[in-house]
Amino acid sequence: MVSALNEEERKKLLEPLFAHGWSMVEGRDAIQKKFAFENFVRAFAFMTGVALKAEKMDHHPEWFNVYNKVDVTLATHDCNGLSTRDVELATFMDKLA
Repeated sequence: MVSALNEEERKKLLEPLFAHGWSMVEGRDAIQKKFAFENFVRAFAFMTGVALKAEKMDHHPEWFNVYNKVDVTLATHDCNGLSTRDVELATFMDKLA
C-alpha cells in the first residue's frame, strides 16, 4: 500500500518540483505541469519515454497532448493524494524533457 506524503515529506520533496515549474492542482491533492517542445515528434517522444517508465512503476499520469504541448497531472489514486511515486515520476519527466 502506498501512503500519502506527510507534511515533512511535502516540504522536502515538493519544493524542488515547484522550483522546476510544477504547481498544486486547485481543489485536489495533485501536482501539474505544462511541458512545451519544439514540435509534435519531440512531444510524442517525451510521452513515449514517460509511458515506458510509468508502466514499470505501475503509476500512470493523467495527461493531455496537443501538437507540441503536454499537460500533466500526477496523483496517486491508491492513497487519494500525493505520494513518493508522484515525486519520482515528476522528477523523471523533468530530466527527460
